Amino acid sequence: MGKIAIYGAGGFGREVKMLIDQVNEMENKGPRLEFVGFYDDGMEAGKIVNGYPVLGGLAALNEVNEPMGILVAIGNPKVKKTIVEKILNPQIHYPTLIHPNVIIGKDDVSIGEGCIITAGCIITVNIRIGKHVILNLGCTVGHDTIIGDYSSFMPSVNISGEVVIKEGVYAGTGAKIINRCEIGEETVIGMGAIVSKSLPPKCTAVGMPAKPVKFHD
Repeated sequence: MGKIAIYGAGGFGREVKMLIDQVNEMENKGPRLEFVGFYDDGMEAGKIVNGYPVLGGLAALNEVNEPMGILVAIGNPKVKKTIVEKILNPQIHYPTLIHPNVIIGKDDVSIGEGCIITAGCIITVNIRIGKHVILNLGCTVGHDTIIGDYSSFMPSVNISGEVVIKEGVYAGTGAKIINRCEIGEETVIGMGAIVSKSLPPKCTAVGMPAKPVKFHD
């Protein structure tokens, strides 16, 4: 896969660097990933983060003159989508990175570009995962589920079967989504919430069962 960098040098970005290391530690699994550093508009270029430099921000990334893979390590779906839309450099591509111990069913599973799937996740069968989706530590995705682009799921989120999740959904740590629910686009599900009924778009839902407590543009 060649050279690879991470946009976002915060906590999750550093965890994604750990994920790259773990993928590289696999034996006989193809070419190693050459990690070259971080990009982050919120940090000064040249700053060293866990032994690697911040190479600049979006402007620097758009000037890269050789093929490079970028992992966008940003949990907020709207911010993540905005960053991707501002990367206009044709040299940039978006690999999907999957931890070696992730369990993925063999029957009809598709995963889009730019996804980050971390340790302990389980993805069963007949599942569609869009592009730039984050499944953080220990998430599970049940059968016949569809997950829209740019969605982010924090550690230990459980998604039951036949769930439809639209674009840009964020689910906090430990949230549970029960069978046959539909989650509207850009909805936020609070930490530990249990979603037992479908949720409308662009709301924040909390509680057990989860109910919308506010709506947002």
